[in-house]
Parts: sequence; structure tokens; C-alpha cells
Amino acid sequence: MTDRVRHAACRCGQIRIACTGEPIRVSVCHCRECKARSGSAFAAQVRFPAGQVRTEGEANARMWQYTGDSGNTADFFFCGTCGSGVWYRARPYHEAYAIPLGNFAPGHGFVPDYSVYEDSMEPWVSITGDAIEHHD
Repeated sequence: MTDRVRHAACRCGQIRIACTGEPIRVSVCHCRECKARSGSAFAAQVRFPAGQVRTEGEANARMWQYTGDSGNTADFFFCGTCGSGVWYRARPYHEAYAIPLGNFAPGHGFVPDYSVYEDSMEPWVSITGDAIEHHD
């Protein structure tokens, strides 16, 4: 593991996140819920083990819990001031933080390695790369 630290924040900067080392996964999801969460054709997020994540300003964070069709829950945290989604923790992977890729400062170097729910992918979207796992 490297000691590299990457920084993320909400739009207003009141909630800041520092992630040390390398992520578990950099993923793109095309499910309806992630599309709605991101407001786009897909969502891209970077998942880090909880022990590699440090948050500041979390007193300003608000939480919304969602239960999916599987019965698993996810806790979504967003900034109470600007409304930006800042991280989520989903079961059964609740020990990890999933942080929207767009919240990271430029130069983060993340490249998706996993694309899921591709059966719901918009027909004009193409996720390419030699090292990307593709799943329906």
C-alpha cells in the first residue's frame, strides 16, 4: 500500500475527505438508483476501506438510508449546506466508504476497473478499457 493521500470534498468545502493508499475498487454503476443519485447516465465512485478514510466537517453531514430490492441497506451522506453527496456505506460492504469520483481533487489518477448493471446502461454510453470488468 502506498502512503498517497487523495482529497475529496463537497461543493461548498464544509465536508472534506482524505483517503490514504489505494482504493478497493473504482466502479461505474448503471442501475436506476445510481443514475438517480448522480443525476446522470451512470455513477462513478471510489471505494476505500474505512481505516483509510478520514473525514472533517461530518457534523454538517446528513444521512438518508435506502433499502434496496435485495433487502440490503445503504447509508447515504450528503452535505447539509450544499446538498452534495459525499459518501455512502452499503451493506454488505459497510466497512468501506464509497465516494463519488467527481468529489476528488484534480490529479486523483483514478480509472474505473469495474462496470456493473450494464443491462441498464444507456445505449449511447460506452465504458472502455482493457482492465475493466463488465457485469450485467
